[in-house]
Amino acid sequence: MYKDEMIQMHQFLVYVLKYLAEDDQIKNDCSEYITLKISPHHIHKTKAEHKHAIFVLCKIISEIIAKREDNPIPENVRNSLSDLVRRSEAELHAE
Repeated sequence: MYKDEMIQMHQFLVYVLKYLAEDDQIKNDCSEYITLKISPHHIHKTKAEHKHAIFVLCKIISEIIAKREDNPIPENVRNSLSDLVRRSEAELHAE
């Protein structure tokens, strides 16, 4: 995937997260993403940084959806997303 496509995916996931945000609880759920200090508008950030942000957003979104009783997400999916976040973070620090 090209960097501009990563940025578009990043932006889409931010929109999804905002759609799911029902109250101030979202700030607590998003603390991991907020600490990254990267948004889709930061085009000067590397492709790897946007990729890591995408994985973090996917993990957060899956956790928010999993909290809702009407839309359960299997735990193995959430665990796999957590693994992707850890691996992409390790890749970032290896650069």
